[in-house]
Amino acid sequence: MFWGVLMVAYIGTASIPLGVVFSLSGSYRTVGQEMANGALLALSEVNESPAFDFQFRPIIYDAGGDAAAYRTRCEEILRDRTVRHIVGCYTSSSRKEVIPVIEKFDALLWYPSHYEGFESSRNVIYTGAAPNQHIVPLLRYTLRHYGTHVYCLGSNYIWAWENNRILREIVREVGGKVLAEKYHPVGSTDIGHFIREIRALRPDFIFNTLIGESAYAFYRAYTAAGADDPAIGPARIPVASCSLSEPELISIGPEAAAGHIASSVYFQTIDRAENHRFVARYRERFGETKVTSADAEASYIAVIMLAQAIRASGSSDIEAVKAALGHCMLEAPQGPVWIDPENNHSYLTPALGCSRADGQFDILWTAGAPVKPDPYLVWLDAETVADQRPRQRANLKVVR
Repeated sequence: MFWGVLMVAYIGTASIPLGVVFSLSGSYRTVGQEMANGALLALSEVNESPAFDFQFRPIIYDAGGDAAAYRTRCEEILRDRTVRHIVGCYTSSSRKEVIPVIEKFDALLWYPSHYEGFESSRNVIYTGAAPNQHIVPLLRYTLRHYGTHVYCLGSNYIWAWENNRILREIVREVGGKVLAEKYHPVGSTDIGHFIREIRALRPDFIFNTLIGESAYAFYRAYTAAGADDPAIGPARIPVASCSLSEPELISIGPEAAAGHIASSVYFQTIDRAENHRFVARYRERFGETKVTSADAEASYIAVIMLAQAIRASGSSDIEAVKAALGHCMLEAPQGPVWIDPENNHSYLTPALGCSRADGQFDILWTAGAPVKPDPYLVWLDAETVADQRPRQRANLKVVR
């Protein structure tokens, strides 16, 4: 579905078209809308700022949660070769569908999502967290505080497969055990059998890579099960995730939202002046009851960084933009952000939070400085993840 140009002011002297492709409908529409909101907020700021002598003209499409539709929409946008940049995709399945099209037309995809890593494309700028910026800090915390016996549950696609592979390698190297690794169709909410299995296996913690409505159904059912059986539930066996966000807590509902562990590079409760301004502008534009999220922030960062690079290079040509990116730095809501020219990923500041019933997170830990992205986990040593000496260094390999 084509959504057109939405509420964007134009004051610049040059117009630069920019594709914006997210899932505003479908089973993970909550996250997709937040990502689109972050991009649109940044677009408005660029177009209204005298610091930029150009304006972005957004071309907005709803991919509806269909990976193939992402490919089709991006090809439509790029076909006449006037658009050089697209901000879009949430799932890794959609990104994998889009990259061949982006490369075919020699464009640049600005991918604003945390993801499983083991990829580095010259045609992609990654503004979401790499695995060393989300799953590694999460495992460092859960393995030390809860134990080494893990139940893995995820949506049946590459994000869950690869994150569980990383977890499995680390857990085994520190002498732990993955009790089960189960997958569920994207969007399905029939999860009762998983609750029964968790009750029987009694893991130390649950690693959840379900997305969208599937995840929300699980959190509700698991919390309800814990109310009936004190041996399980968030207070006894916590659920840990690399994707849980503030808007999703609202979708889950206050009865089931509290007590879950999340790894992210952004929480709305971060106490920084830049974040306070970001939250205020977000609410002013999208509604006073709206909450921000890492997904919205990553899209916002993508658009602002693109604008900075265009201004610095004087061109929207992708090679000029990439060359200029190496000299750009943004004081983002989470903290300083810049692009690593070695792999096109972002220096970001990892953090851990515990969810609350009001849809926010109490921050448990924050890295002292932005962390260099390591998409292939080249520098990972299991000894740094758990307080146990590993048998050998984790051997994490690329899956082709």
